[in-house]
Amino acid sequence: MEAGRNLTPSVVKRIAVLTSGGDAPGMNAAIRAVVRKGLYHGLDVVGIKHGYAGLIRGELETLDLGSVADIIQRGGTMLFTARCLEFKTPEGQDKGVQMLKDHNIDGLIVIGGDGSFQGARALSARGIKTIGIPGTIDNDIPCTDYTIGFDTAVNTAIDAIDKIRDTATSHERTYVVEVMGRDAGDIAMIAGLAGGAESILIPEAQFDLNQVLEKLRKGAQRGKRHSIILVAEGAGRGMKIGEDIAQATGWDVRVTVLGHLQRGGSPTAFDRTLASRMGAHAVDLLMQGQTSVMIGVRGKDLIATDIFEALQTKRAIDLSIYDLAGILSI
Repeated sequence: MEAGRNLTPSVVKRIAVLTSGGDAPGMNAAIRAVVRKGLYHGLDVVGIKHGYAGLIRGELETLDLGSVADIIQRGGTMLFTARCLEFKTPEGQDKGVQMLKDHNIDGLIVIGGDGSFQGARALSARGIKTIGIPGTIDNDIPCTDYTIGFDTAVNTAIDAIDKIRDTATSHERTYVVEVMGRDAGDIAMIAGLAGGAESILIPEAQFDLNQVLEKLRKGAQRGKRHSIILVAEGAGRGMKIGEDIAQATGWDVRVTVLGHLQRGGSPTAFDRTLASRMGAHAVDLLMQGQTSVMIGVRGKDLIATDIFEALQTKRAIDLSIYDLAGILSI
């Protein structure tokens, strides 16, 4: 037996990994885990560049130990990512299946969000064993407590809020900070609680701007001269909210949109660990012959959920955290 390999019996012999959709810190850690766990068990591992678009174009290359050296600490994805409208069609999916068969690949690991999982499910229905790993900073995937990249994005937002508060305090201003979260307010909610935001606006909870203004006025009456209003992009545009507050109060209101700053950066220890565990577990599931399942985490435990069930499940946000943030910001 080759040194460093554990040739555990497996129903798959040659597996591939791709990243799709928006990049998220920790994707590289997951890729590294897939490659090294696969090689440890004697599998051949192939990387597919540029997601499903690269699959259709045949952008496949064999990965070895050196291919994934020195990437665990890097943000983004070494395999690159892209969105692919063609792969949403049956014809595009058939091309992907044929490409995998041409390269003798009998198992695929997809790292991404719900759109990526739709593609994984389509490939599984066509006979390709697929496992999904949730990688998205928004934390908007059901059937898992956390997605890869969320913790890093929250810490990036908190760091920005802390710096903005220094300036807000110095100039006695109100700042509106817009963070990512088109359909999910998790980043705003957690960063707002940890960053001490005076108001948090998220798409899952209706808000009345008059209530935001009332809280600002009450703070001013007791001598407070600076405030942070944190807005998830799905709840409203930061610039518009800032203009409305300035018009209603006459105060000097500034707006900061963090945007894609939240996607980049070195992943936190939490994201590196989570990604490593999920990547290794995905290899285990493929070796066992499982397919069309998504890996998630519940508490400390990794779980596997049918992708169809995950896509059909309505995701719920823990509004008790949102309520707590409101109480503590009185």
